[in-house]
Amino acid sequence: MLRAFFDDEGRVMQMNQAGRGWRRRAVLSGAAALLPLTGGAAATSAADLSGVVLRVGTYKGNWRALFAAAQQPAPPYTIDWRELNNGTLHIEAIHADALDLGFGSEVPALFAARQQASVRFVAAVREDLNNLVTVARGATPIRRIADLKGRRVGYARGTIAHYFLSRQLAEAGLALADIQSAHLAPADALQAFVRGDIDAWAIWGYNGQLARLQHGGRVVKTANGYASGNFPVFANPKALADARREAAIGDFLLRLRRAYLWANGHYLDFARAQSAETRVAVGDLVELWNGRSTDYAVLPVGPQAVAAHQQVADVFLQAGVLDAPARVAPLWDARYTALLARSA
Repeated sequence: MLRAFFDDEGRVMQMNQAGRGWRRRAVLSGAAALLPLTGGAAATSAADLSGVVLRVGTYKGNWRALFAAAQQPAPPYTIDWRELNNGTLHIEAIHADALDLGFGSEVPALFAARQQASVRFVAAVREDLNNLVTVARGATPIRRIADLKGRRVGYARGTIAHYFLSRQLAEAGLALADIQSAHLAPADALQAFVRGDIDAWAIWGYNGQLARLQHGGRVVKTANGYASGNFPVFANPKALADARREAAIGDFLLRLRRAYLWANGHYLDFARAQSAETRVAVGDLVELWNGRSTDYAVLPVGPQAVAAHQQVADVFLQAGVLDAPARVAPLWDARYTALLARSA
């Protein structure tokens, strides 16, 4: 399976294909132009999708809960939901041909591009940037990002939290070397936050809400202005090469967009479905929604999404997370752009 690893200086590494050692991968090369629209995607509504099984990655309280809450008509194919709670796992599963569709932040997608993973980015979900936060323990005097200097700060390396924290620190005249970095997965970081093992935490999703509402955390800064809010939708190239699965993915994207549009106007119902999976209180989820930076949307592939993703690569190069430049454009695939535009 494809995995990103880091050396002692925080630079991305990868195990070689034979599994016998470590080496830095060569810079991704290829045409910068987006891949063209294909006939299968354009003919979604006309395809016979009976018997198709679409293996779709979801997170706890996310797409599966959204589809259940929105109560859309059943698709003409089977959705095999597979819960994988970080974007790297979605990409690894796709790379291993164990998943047809998934999504995550631009950061796992960046490493996929850097490592030439077998994956394509076929759309983007626009999400709430106020749901990505740097939060301090209430017992600390931390009130601004500059106050993080010398402090123990938790974040998951190689994630969107790593990215927006890097940009927030840079704006305050600091670097990651100026803090005591604690590289922790979200579940471990939450426990460390509760115990006081870390002073602050850069985190996304409902964990930030738990830190604030249940454990006395104080939001120092959100990711609004520091991240694009685009979460690429990952697709398996083998599924895209199969006309019926390609058509099913196009249909799924349309259903996903309708479901998100529904959620924008019926968030309480969506929050109830989320709560059933995450055990986060409905009221806490609604409060988070009420403070959102933007509504949900499913966006077609376009130059702005690609440029925003390239900015992530450039920032990580400057921060020393990448040891060489990476170009993301070759993995962005615009085959569903016309379909999404016609159905807007």
